[in-house]
Amino acid sequence: MDKTSLGLPGNIRACLFDLDGVLTETAKLHAKAWRRMFDEFLSSRAASRGEPFVPFDAVRDYDEYVDGKPREDGTRSFLASRGIKLREGSADDASSAETIHGLGRRKNDILLALVHESGVDAYPGSVRYLEAVRRAGLLTAVVSSSENCREMLISAGIEKMFDARIDGVSALRLGLAGKPAPDTFLAAARFLGVRASRAAVFEDALAGVQAGRAGGFGFVVGVDRAGQAERLRARGADIVVDDLGELMEAT
Repeated sequence: MDKTSLGLPGNIRACLFDLDGVLTETAKLHAKAWRRMFDEFLSSRAASRGEPFVPFDAVRDYDEYVDGKPREDGTRSFLASRGIKLREGSADDASSAETIHGLGRRKNDILLALVHESGVDAYPGSVRYLEAVRRAGLLTAVVSSSENCREMLISAGIEKMFDARIDGVSALRLGLAGKPAPDTFLAAARFLGVRASRAAVFEDALAGVQAGRAGGFGFVVGVDRAGQAERLRARGADIVVDDLGELMEAT
């Protein structure tokens, strides 16, 4: 299989994939975990202040403020949209702490419980596309802000399909800024030994597409799982598909 049958420009040598919503059906679990965490916090805060409770919108708020970002960045971004400022705290904070790190830990605890309940599935079209990419001799990397990335890949049965993994753990170790900064994607390209201009980015998050465009990557594929095709294009996607399998069907 050649590169054009993958829906990619001929100069592309590597494919850099986001995890949640692109490879695995975990974006909906993240959205549910964020909503549960924020609604508990917002409800308690509203009751203590005698204010109306305005819940977290698992579509609009998730897409705009938290999707694709590191937990602390997403927490901070959403709270800022509500005019709420909390202490940063530290990575050692308990999930009960009303700090940025505490709320982030609370969200992660909820996510892990949801994953334990339902498991992790990879999108069939994404698996077929990954297999075709590897048959074509292209390098592959998964680039995710999740600190649970490796566990998710193992659970979905696709861990061995990647030449590199840049996730929340490695980003913290290497001091990389999270999406929409391009740092994690650029680190993956460096690890694979390819220039950004010869790598394609696959993202479903607005922040992730923005990162791909900001990094000067050769091709940015937006994956529309949430009815936001126009917003993905506006952030810099060269093409938008509902599923990665469409890239092969279109050729």
